[in-house]
Amino acid sequence: MALWILLSGLAATLASGATLWWRHPRWSRPALLGLNRWAAGLRASQLTVAGHRLQLLGSRRYDADEAPVLLLHGLFAEKDHWVDFARALPGRRRLIVPDLPGFGQSERLESERYGYAEQLERLAALLDTLGIARAHLAGSSMGGALAALFAQRHPERVASLAFIGAPHGLRSSRPSPVDRLIDAGQVPLLARTAAEFDTLMQRLFARRPWLPYPVLQAARQEAIARAPSNLRLWHEHVADRYLLQQRLAGLRLPVLALWGRQDQVFDASGAALLKALLPQADVRLLEGIGHLPMMEAPADCARAYGEFLAGKG
Repeated sequence: MALWILLSGLAATLASGATLWWRHPRWSRPALLGLNRWAAGLRASQLTVAGHRLQLLGSRRYDADEAPVLLLHGLFAEKDHWVDFARALPGRRRLIVPDLPGFGQSERLESERYGYAEQLERLAALLDTLGIARAHLAGSSMGGALAALFAQRHPERVASLAFIGAPHGLRSSRPSPVDRLIDAGQVPLLARTAAEFDTLMQRLFARRPWLPYPVLQAARQEAIARAPSNLRLWHEHVADRYLLQQRLAGLRLPVLALWGRQDQVFDASGAALLKALLPQADVRLLEGIGHLPMMEAPADCARAYGEFLAGKG
């Protein structure tokens, strides 16, 4: 939080005063994000993968002798949700943090689908484009499921798997609040109004992180503007609601799972199922944490992940 406050002050100065800061968050947001990325040792770049223009963050300096780490965000999320986690991660591994095709600032095409089958092909193409034969994969929610499904399809390309937050695709023994809303025909992770966005924040976090006003306000505006298109992707996502449960058993690679005990999206009772499917997994329940632990407790999660990665090449 202290770093965000410092960056907020710096960006406010660069943005030429309070009027620009408060009335035009889209203008001051890039300066804030850029400063936070710089403090984490990350830089932004763009490349074309599988017919999509992709935006991604990558380490400015890293140890080329170690396998890189790919961090995958969740549904309607984005790459910058990993930046505080990346800053706290020990060591000098190469980090690759994309906006997945169809999400964040990466291109979304109305003619394309963005379910797991399509995204698996695009993830393989991303690694090929970057010249990466083998990587550690870590993901949040949808990103965790995508990482696991990729490991199941391409085990030779995955050095380890980590769920930083509960993965999508498991049927918890106790339905979560979001499960009950989905069963009732609602769309609880879509924000069509400012009020729905604020409710969504309450669902995602048990310990809501402080974010600078321009970052939060721009995220609210973008979520509302993209709601009609997001609804299409939501239906594709819900169609694979329990896909991971059907395919997870049998993975032999090292696995870490950090699951928030107060997760309202995927109930923590699902951690027992995850352990049953992957007996070798190190499954940890995080007290006082909700659905996005890499944002709620970035330092603690980064430390746990760094210890997990130690000695794994």
